Amino acid sequence: MTLLRRAAAEALGTAFLLLAVVGSGIMGERLAGGNVAIALLANSIATGCAPAALILTFGPISGAHFNSAITLADATQRGLRWSDVPAYLAAQVLGAFAGVAAAHLMFGEALFTASTHARSELAQVFAEFVATFGLMSVIWGCLRSRSAAVPFAVAAYITSAYWFTSSTSFANPAVT
Repeated sequence: MTLLRRAAAEALGTAFLLLAVVGSGIMGERLAGGNVAIALLANSIATGCAPAALILTFGPISGAHFNSAITLADATQRGLRWSDVPAYLAAQVLGAFAGVAAAHLMFGEALFTASTHARSELAQVFAEFVATFGLMSVIWGCLRSRSAAVPFAVAAYITSAYWFTSSTSFANPAVT
């Protein structure tokens, strides 16, 4: 696959991932009637399911990183050439913005707004470190013994990490 095609797959996959995260967050809030736990449950289910489908779809093309931490880690392990990393990172960031804009457009929101939910406390920074480390551990652990399970293991981990991290587990610098 050409670098352009792989980068396009990363951008599209990241866009759909963000569309799932943001869109399900908006829908969850609207339907939950103020019940934050129900909104989080809806958001975590949709956000957890999306990576499985997206990894299965785009994995054969780009490796389905959708995450700059995964891209950088893959490059350190020689799974991705360092010369390809800038294209992957740019594609992921552009895809993230496109996914957010698409979700906002679908729900009649302003395309881009500043978040009203501050996530700057040390506890949340630590939670993101734990979430990202856990995600990378799941991916690399599965790749060693059961590579076909990666999409489903990632989905299960992301769904659960929504509930066991104080940050709701972005686990993705492009999302953050």
